[in-house]
Amino acid sequence: MDSQYQPRTIEPQVQAEWTERKAFASPDNSAKPKYYCVSMLPYPSGKLHMGHVRNYTINDALYHYLRMKGMNVLMPMGWDAFGLPAENAAMANNVPPAKWTWDNIAYMKKQCQAMGWAIDWSRELATCSPEYYRWNQWYFLRLLEKGIVYKKTGLVNWDPVDQTVLANEQVIDGKGWRTGATVEKREIPMWYMRITQYADELVDALDGLGWPEQVKQMQRNWIGRSEGVAFTLPYDDETGRRMNDAKGGLKVFTTRADTIMGITFAAVAAEHPLAMEAAKGNAALSAFIDECGKGGVQEADLATMEKKGMRTGLYVRHPFTSERVEVWVGNYVLMSYGEGAVMAVPGHDERDFAFAKQYGLPIKPVIDVDGQPYSTDAWQAWYEQPGRNVNSGKYDGLDQAAAISGVTSDLEAMGLGKKRVQYRLRDWGISRQRYWGTPIPIILCPKCGDVPVPDKDLPVVLPEDLVPDGHGSPLAKSPAFYETKCPKCGGAARRDTDTMDTFVDSSWYYMRYTCPGATTMVDARSEYWMPMDQYIGGIEHAILHLLYARFWTKTMRDLGLVKIDEPFKNLLTQGMVLNHIFSRRGAKGGIEYFAPDEVAITQNTEGKITGAKLKSDGSEITYEGIGTMSKSKRNGVDPQEMIDRYGADTARLYVMSASPPTDTMLWSDESIDGSFKFLRRVWAMVHEHLEAGVVARAKGNDGLSSELKDLRFKLHKTIDKVADDYGRRWQFNTAIAAVRELLNLYSLVKDKDRSPAARAVFQEVLEDAVLMLSPIVPHIANVLWAELRPGTRLLEQPWPAVDSAALAKDTVTLVVQVNGKLRGHLDVSASATREEIEAAVLQSEIVVKFTNGQKPKKVVVVPGKLVNVVV
Repeated sequence: MDSQYQPRTIEPQVQAEWTERKAFASPDNSAKPKYYCVSMLPYPSGKLHMGHVRNYTINDALYHYLRMKGMNVLMPMGWDAFGLPAENAAMANNVPPAKWTWDNIAYMKKQCQAMGWAIDWSRELATCSPEYYRWNQWYFLRLLEKGIVYKKTGLVNWDPVDQTVLANEQVIDGKGWRTGATVEKREIPMWYMRITQYADELVDALDGLGWPEQVKQMQRNWIGRSEGVAFTLPYDDETGRRMNDAKGGLKVFTTRADTIMGITFAAVAAEHPLAMEAAKGNAALSAFIDECGKGGVQEADLATMEKKGMRTGLYVRHPFTSERVEVWVGNYVLMSYGEGAVMAVPGHDERDFAFAKQYGLPIKPVIDVDGQPYSTDAWQAWYEQPGRNVNSGKYDGLDQAAAISGVTSDLEAMGLGKKRVQYRLRDWGISRQRYWGTPIPIILCPKCGDVPVPDKDLPVVLPEDLVPDGHGSPLAKSPAFYETKCPKCGGAARRDTDTMDTFVDSSWYYMRYTCPGATTMVDARSEYWMPMDQYIGGIEHAILHLLYARFWTKTMRDLGLVKIDEPFKNLLTQGMVLNHIFSRRGAKGGIEYFAPDEVAITQNTEGKITGAKLKSDGSEITYEGIGTMSKSKRNGVDPQEMIDRYGADTARLYVMSASPPTDTMLWSDESIDGSFKFLRRVWAMVHEHLEAGVVARAKGNDGLSSELKDLRFKLHKTIDKVADDYGRRWQFNTAIAAVRELLNLYSLVKDKDRSPAARAVFQEVLEDAVLMLSPIVPHIANVLWAELRPGTRLLEQPWPAVDSAALAKDTVTLVVQVNGKLRGHLDVSASATREEIEAAVLQSEIVVKFTNGQKPKKVVVVPGKLVNVVV
């Protein structure tokens, strides 16, 4: 055994042995209980980052621990390889997205292997592989047959210069991110999946999931199930004539029917038929409607946009009072949400209040909240709270529930409304007018319409040699791809050149892991592994990815492909890795960022950073505080640099010991140095012990000194604690700290006793310490184990057993209190009776000193913990 810890030598050797033995290949059936744990698959951006290191090391530690506990554990890996970033990189580098993506996958796979993660690489997949995405296409067609996939026109962001659809994040201040052109809203044909059909089940099933409550609430809010009343504001005579519907009206929905008497105006979306009618012959309104057609198309955009409106000149009637209600066009109303119209109650809705104040519209309070004085001068949060009706005619004095019930009943009796459950959730638009994605398997025939590609012709293969230029999809300009024959009539036809949303790829990849090479989408092997026992990933995926994956699973169940209702039993959202951010503003106003290792800082006595200068020239720069690691702010740490400098085990140990996995983690160069020093110390301990040879481990406490018994007590208490930290609490940082404490005690004892009995205890401590650390630092643990137990392999070892006899101490240490104040500690026999404990405490120097000879009134004994003497 080398006297020095050399991670760059031992880690490749250990990894080579694992590869040769296929150490992490998991059988698809076993007498052992199964455990399927998955970290969300990464996007192959080029390099791993520290967030990846943390995510997959959490998974890996769990894998090793549960394997030692006798389970058949599976940890697979794949690549979320389609998407817009590859197209952007391709344009920047003038290479096909395919080459950029596959090169990145190859490099990142090597990094994963260098980290030593226990990945079953026989199950590796890439979503850009035809072998994978053919099943996206096959399943699309099955859902089309069931009516869950359908086609309709949809509202999108359109860049008129690049002639392409933009994602919401590509619209910046209403302009295209690349061209700067004013973005338009356009209606174009889109494919949708009917996720709203599953809205109730998606909400109701959340309660049974072992997920963080925060994530479940985020999904509930996104689905947005709300109970209310859908009703009609009847048209006045002129509006009915203009709309050619004398008995019609403006359809709206509200969850606050108790505020209906506070309606002072109504607002409709720019695309609403009433707005279109009002714009006829009204140039100003037509121009405003055109303006509303520019910018983002998502509900989230409404929160930040400036609220603008314009009168239509049309009116509806209040359903109870028949008063005329003015109708406005508002840019904050979206046609794709609800009815594309809202009843405006500015007295009790913050958005309506702001709109009314801006345009001088009436504000009528109709809810009294605990008698608080209402003023229209400024909005108060309590205006939206429930209370009792006022200024509401027959509903005055009613509480919210009674008022809602009364208003709803009256609207129903009038034939103007009825109860309805409504959802914020909208059907999933999966069409993307981009190149690098799964081709939609539809052929557009001038005679037959939209014709599905026959199953025998799947996959529709995406050409991998095209280079996007930013002006529309390359597929639409590639006759070799789009020119085809209609499967029905045999005539000339054209392929659909849209591709699928990349959330389609990630909605079921974890099922494909379970049955690699299957000649069907999934096979019986998925029944063994699914549902997944533990899913790990960032909270940024808490809504869309997880929601779509749940929806996808339910549709697969309904089509008979799987037997489960939910894909993920448990979820852990790991915290972000943070680092310091340093910058300065250039002469032209641009911001330049600097890596932390380029900066010399000054700190106050509390350790707070108070100043920063560049090491290169001493110039002062700005300290921006702490933020998530990112390439753009140059505060990231390259895992490869950590591996090259310290080894993978040090990087793993550091990210696992810095904080609990769900907490954010602040990067510290000093702490990673400390992790490396700890591993060197463990190596040195084993080397020193083995210089005198391997010995049999201790089997019990017979013949041991009190110090050796205490060391064995500490060992077996630590085994018990670390097992709980790994298996139940997921507090890997406290598990590591517990092993550190054990080894600190070992260091104190080992130099005092060199007897054979002592060496047997030392052997036991070192063996079990290596086993306990092995889920975190498997490379060094494998090597040290082979030295401590020649001829055996670490990966075949069970979790160390707790020796209950070692925990049966001869004495216990009690806390001694006088009148409730801590005064000292006293060792007594572990078998001492309450009377014997009381007598020993009263005779102790501690109690004699602090009672001044006073006779105690009472002695409280808590066995095994404390004694309180009351005088």
